[in-house]
Amino acid sequence: MLPGVRVYDIKKNIDERGFFAELLRLDWKDFVEDDNIVQVNLSMSCPGVIRAWHRHSRGQVDYICAVKGSLMVCAYDDRKNSKTKGQLDEIILNSEKLQIVRIPGFYWHGTKCIGNEPSLVLYNVTKLYDYEEPNEERKAWNDPSIIDSKTGERYDWNK
Repeated sequence: MLPGVRVYDIKKNIDERGFFAELLRLDWKDFVEDDNIVQVNLSMSCPGVIRAWHRHSRGQVDYICAVKGSLMVCAYDDRKNSKTKGQLDEIILNSEKLQIVRIPGFYWHGTKCIGNEPSLVLYNVTKLYDYEEPNEERKAWNDPSIIDSKTGERYDWNK
């Protein structure tokens, strides 16, 4: 995994009514570190939809959890002097095995709804969205500068 990218297993407390789960606690210091969550967002994507690529230059960290359906989350390091330059991580999330992923915003990252049902994603961020000056750089989902570290070719979301 890229430095700072982490996956945390969420415990489902199951009983005859269904289940209860804590999705994020600030006292999970081995996972959250000293991040300060300031905004919680909800996103729905139809099957096959790719939301990529973007990154944040002002220190934002994203916490992503698929609460319905399945999602592939990718993070890519293109930083010039990084020991992990060119590394690409793929993480599969689904609502059956709840997990939350921490992604430092300086990595290019994105998601794809996989499977036959829409995905419902809850994501927490450490910086408020600034409508006047968004903290986002964007690239197309099929940008040729994102290279799959396993194949050496442009990353293919549809493989």
